[in-house]
Amino acid sequence: VQLQASGGGLVQPGGSLRLSCAASGITLRDHNVGWFRQAPGKEREGVTCITSSDGSTYYADSVKGRFTISRDNAKNTLYLQINSLKPEDTAVYYCNAYRGWNDYWGQGTQVTVSS
Repeated sequence: VQLQASGGGLVQPGGSLRLSCAASGITLRDHNVGWFRQAPGKEREGVTCITSSDGSTYYADSVKGRFTISRDNAKNTLYLQINSLKPEDTAVYYCNAYRGWNDYWGQGTQVTVSS
């Protein structure tokens, strides 16, 4: 099983990025999937997720209205559209997929917001 995250980079405040997480070895639509992030010196936190049961989406209050999670079942890929980036969004972003006892993580992609 592999989750390959990509799309991070250096962006100015107010900019946008789209993160991708390509999965192999599992079918994302059969798993609860989401994005987490870890800023320097802080614990990893949940950002957003999609449930496998009905496709409901959830967002942390800090990102509501700016982040959008989506999933392309044909490509077996998870996305995170990030708009109106703020310096406090700087972190390593990780994709995650879990079902029952199985919990899979991508390797992380760095997002840096700075002028």
